[in-house]
Amino acid sequence: MSADAQRMLAESDVVHSADAVQAALARLAAEIEARLTERFPLVLGVMGGAVVFAGQLLPRLAFPLEFAAIEATRYGPRLSGADIDWRLAPREHVRGRTVLVLDDILDEGITLRAIVDRVRAMGAAEVQVAVFAEKDTGRPKPVAADFVGLRVPNRFVFGFGMDARGLWRNLPAIHALRES
Repeated sequence: MSADAQRMLAESDVVHSADAVQAALARLAAEIEARLTERFPLVLGVMGGAVVFAGQLLPRLAFPLEFAAIEATRYGPRLSGADIDWRLAPREHVRGRTVLVLDDILDEGITLRAIVDRVRAMGAAEVQVAVFAEKDTGRPKPVAADFVGLRVPNRFVFGFGMDARGLWRNLPAIHALRES
């Protein structure tokens, strides 16, 4: 697997440097803080992709909040989506709350739409969405993010929490697989 992982990295392009990632993170924290400081939000991190995003964003937010993890995926180890798999659903403590959903990427928007719909159906007073990356697909999406860190090309991207076949979530920059 190590050789495959190294080959994947070697056959990719950096689309956002580690410095650009950190600058976007600082900007996002300021935007979120300006909007949610007085709301004591429940922050739901969509695992596993949002683990890096949440882990670096939350210490930058200087207001009280509650954090919980959820997990819904369409990908797993595949490169294309399938049906929604709820591995860790939101708990009942969303009722009446301002909820901020953190996700790594807004791609087609199907998974994120399902998450937002579920949280709203559970009685959240308000749902805001922050994604670290939004893919420029050129197609309409069923959900919009309230906060977006960086825009990425319509290619398979990885790094800063986003994975390629389960690998490279730990990269500080965002890479894209080269088109064949």
